[in-house]
Amino acid sequence: GGPRDTSRRKVRSQESVSRFSTRAPAPVPTAQVPDPVTSQVGSWLDLSGTDSSGSSDTVLSRSDPMLLRLLLAALLGLGLAVPIERPQGEKGEETQPESRDTGLYYDRYLREVIDVLETDSHFREKLQVSNAEDIKSGKLSKELDFVSHHVRTKLDELKRQEVSRLRMLIKAKMDTTMEDNVQMDHLALLKQFKHLDPQNQHTFEARDLEMLIQAATRDLENYDSARHEEFKRYEMMKEHERREYLKSLDEEKRRAEEARYEELKKKHKEHPKVNVPGSRDQLKEVWEETDGLDPSDFNPKTFFRLHDTNNDGVLDEQELEALFTKELEKVYDPKNEEDDMVEMEEERLRMREHVMKNVDANHDRLVTLEEFLKSTERKEFGETAGWETVDETQLYTEEELRAFEQELVAREAELAQQAEKLQRDHADLQQKQLELDAQKKELQQAVLQMEQRKLQKDVPPSGPNGELKFQAQAPHGPPEDAAAPHKSDVQEPAPVGAEEQKPQELNEQQPEPQHIPQQ
Repeated sequence: GGPRDTSRRKVRSQESVSRFSTRAPAPVPTAQVPDPVTSQVGSWLDLSGTDSSGSSDTVLSRSDPMLLRLLLAALLGLGLAVPIERPQGEKGEETQPESRDTGLYYDRYLREVIDVLETDSHFREKLQVSNAEDIKSGKLSKELDFVSHHVRTKLDELKRQEVSRLRMLIKAKMDTTMEDNVQMDHLALLKQFKHLDPQNQHTFEARDLEMLIQAATRDLENYDSARHEEFKRYEMMKEHERREYLKSLDEEKRRAEEARYEELKKKHKEHPKVNVPGSRDQLKEVWEETDGLDPSDFNPKTFFRLHDTNNDGVLDEQELEALFTKELEKVYDPKNEEDDMVEMEEERLRMREHVMKNVDANHDRLVTLEEFLKSTERKEFGETAGWETVDETQLYTEEELRAFEQELVAREAELAQQAEKLQRDHADLQQKQLELDAQKKELQQAVLQMEQRKLQKDVPPSGPNGELKFQAQAPHGPPEDAAAPHKSDVQEPAPVGAEEQKPQELNEQQPEPQHIPQQ
């Protein structure tokens, strides 16, 4: 590209995008590191990487670079990890860099609040004339009282949604750890969250904006250290899995696998010298190969203005990390088996931290022109020694690896117990389901029998040919009680021969006449 072809460095190459570049540190299988950001909420509530949708669906507007620079870069230190790109035949269309997830459990809420505030012209004007200290101290939060009613209404709705989300997370966690019929004090539990005012759960006030800024500033200060710790556990997991795999092989295959592993390590180390980030050699290489300029004409001030891509007068973390692409390309290639893209992102993070430590004098995560020019006058700027890559650094000891493996064993045992309990619960549920099915069948049979009896009772009598029989009744007959003969009056038909015996029985039963004397 030409001298100002800086957009090429911002284009994301899909072949090199890794899960470690645009998100919070990827979770290591089986064993996870406690997130220092979420530890403030208590160990009982695991909110690491949790969001109502998993990630932020709101992409911040880029119409006002000053707002994003001050509130996101200066305050929150949000920088996009610029992945490695490979030269292509034709220059593709310019694409906007994606907004990176901060890794905070309230990331979406934070971004949506900023997105809504950006729509208010008064607040945007006040933000443009504010510095990072005004934002952190809460002075800017007082300007919330002067924003439009429409903006305040949107902020109120965002806060109610966030409170509802937190309540849902609390309930879900409590349901798995507590017994039934236990009353929960949501207000006391919400007090553990420091990014909003739990006393007022319905409206977004200046206090909420102040608490959100302070919480994000505090939490993101530990974000890089958390990523380093996560990467360390990632490397220990890789080594643990490699050793376990070797144990499963016979002697001959084990020797072949170990030889292959050493060959890959040797091949990975075969790369050109990596310059120290921020040194003269490193910047001149960017000046020549990326900017297409003569290295003999290198000028630090011109270099700064070339790579201040949004022309806001500072180099943020995104613009700094774009300077390291050429150095990373020397070591890492996504197409090579021996190159780990997770290690590449750790390398990028280490380079950025090295430059910030030596150049960013006021520690605001931004490099001004003055700070940049002063760094070029120091002795370290002319350092010619190579940069020690992450694979040349000892990240953990054998003791730490053993402790990690013991943690994995304990975690696996805990998961096995949980799985066994779930299997028992599943068997109990299946048995209850069978019992309920049997009861259901019994009830269905009982209902069917009742319906059949009802139908039989309601069917009128019929003749031999199926015709209905009607019993005639006198129009003005006596009532049923009078017309119905008494049971004792009904005579049953006499059996055969009974008529011949009746006179004899009557004679036997008739009493003899008595003699009445005459007077």
